[in-house]
Amino acid sequence: MRILLSIKPEFVEKIISGEKKFEFRRKLPKKTDIHTVIVYATLPVGKVVGEFSVQQILSMPPNELWHKTAAQAGINKGFFDDYFSETETAHAFQIGIFKQYSQPKLLSDFIQSGCAPQSFCYV
Repeated sequence: MRILLSIKPEFVEKIISGEKKFEFRRKLPKKTDIHTVIVYATLPVGKVVGEFSVQQILSMPPNELWHKTAAQAGINKGFFDDYFSETETAHAFQIGIFKQYSQPKLLSDFIQSGCAPQSFCYV
């Protein structure tokens, strides 16, 4: 299964560079057999820039997730704590191989509405 995630450009850059090996989420899709994440870089980029394979999906209390992912999180502890401040379970997609598209693509090439999903959508 493939999903499309909206990700801020600063984090997309860290994924491309290999600095960020985990994409954190407060909620997961109901279908968890996800093997590919298509990456939509939010505005000001506003394009689909590539995709990555999912090595695994981690779900656990935030403090445990931070200990497992901190070295390759691509974010600092303060940002992580703020993001998960009101959650009992934190989730992360472990990023496998990232394939950057030679030309960024339009969102409408992937979803009919052409509107960026708040979090994710199935593709």
